[in-house]
Amino acid sequence: MAFQCQRDSYMKEFVTSVVSCSAAELKLESNGKKEKVKGFNVILKDTILFPEGGGQPDDHGTIENIPVLRVTRQGPEAVHFVRSPLEESQEVQLKLDWERRFDHMQQHSGQHLITALADAMFGYKTTSWELGRQRSSIELDTVTVKAGEMEALEAAVNENIRAHVAINVQLLSLDDPAVEKVRSRGLPDDHAGPIRIIDIEGIDVNMCCGTHVSNLSHLQVIKILGTEKGKKNKTNLIFIAGNRVLKYAEKSYSTEKSLTALLKTGPDEHADAVDKLQKTVKRLQKSNLTLLRDMAVLIAQNFKNQPDKDDFFIFFTLKIVYTVYIMSSQHDTVIFLTVGEEKGPGLFLLAGPENVVTELGTCVMELLQGKGAGKNGRFQGKANSLAQRAEAEALLREHSRRRSAGEE
Repeated sequence: MAFQCQRDSYMKEFVTSVVSCSAAELKLESNGKKEKVKGFNVILKDTILFPEGGGQPDDHGTIENIPVLRVTRQGPEAVHFVRSPLEESQEVQLKLDWERRFDHMQQHSGQHLITALADAMFGYKTTSWELGRQRSSIELDTVTVKAGEMEALEAAVNENIRAHVAINVQLLSLDDPAVEKVRSRGLPDDHAGPIRIIDIEGIDVNMCCGTHVSNLSHLQVIKILGTEKGKKNKTNLIFIAGNRVLKYAEKSYSTEKSLTALLKTGPDEHADAVDKLQKTVKRLQKSNLTLLRDMAVLIAQNFKNQPDKDDFFIFFTLKIVYTVYIMSSQHDTVIFLTVGEEKGPGLFLLAGPENVVTELGTCVMELLQGKGAGKNGRFQGKANSLAQRAEAEALLREHSRRRSAGEE
């Protein structure tokens, strides 16, 4: 069965009827976590909402103003997931999220065009593709591409867009001899109904279930952003088409203006200006580290030179823990050092008499929600949270007090 969205990809509203409605659950991603949502699977007599397939995500839209959260294909049917039930045989109006659909049409038709010309010009076959949220990628069956090939490919692609080449949709039966001449990566196991062919006149004939523009001019423009190393000796070609190119240009110009204001240089000098800043920062970081080490030495020496010093030393720092430890280390002194922000993750070190460290190391680690190990009078590890650093210090001070009082 060919859905109405496949017969007319430009239709934005459609009236049909409900065939069935059954209770269901769907896993949806929210704030990076997947959660189960209860709702209903609705099958319609026909639909303008494309079910995901062929590398193309599903459409968004509404049924009687009820948001459709997912559209999937099950054999010959499109299944619409909604949160509210609909009555069987009920006549309903569908409305399509046209901005999302047209974007998918531009990217998908753009992929067909790039795939066809990459093969014709350089013999690079497409093995898969992905329609991403911001940019799309085509996996080419080649280890590398030669210099200048992507520029030539982009020029040829946009030349065909300017030529207003028509794209036609054909429906063929599976036993039609013409099917054998069509480029295809195979049909899904549960395919049912006629074979849908996308014919870019004089350029490509390809089997595809997705929604497409009716003329290459509707793609507006395609920008090949570059290539990346892919899996198993493949190369990924990264591209954007149509309105995505306009948004990319707008965002790039906005970024360029911001950098010009920050760096006080023109766009052509941005890279050099950032390079100089990075080198300056590295020099300053090196000087800062030297100063911190000098400060650590002074802190440790000051502790060791105190005539009435405690047998307990605590220090919180970000850069100089090890230096403080080396300089302040004494056999009978309990040293507790931490690295990190006040309530964030960090590192810790507990050192001193072996029996004290053995007894308290695990307790300190648990207070800091950390992991670690110790031996020979040193216990160190990673802390997931330093929020209870004060509690760890209190524990150590109390133990030190009891030890001095001869209670242990």
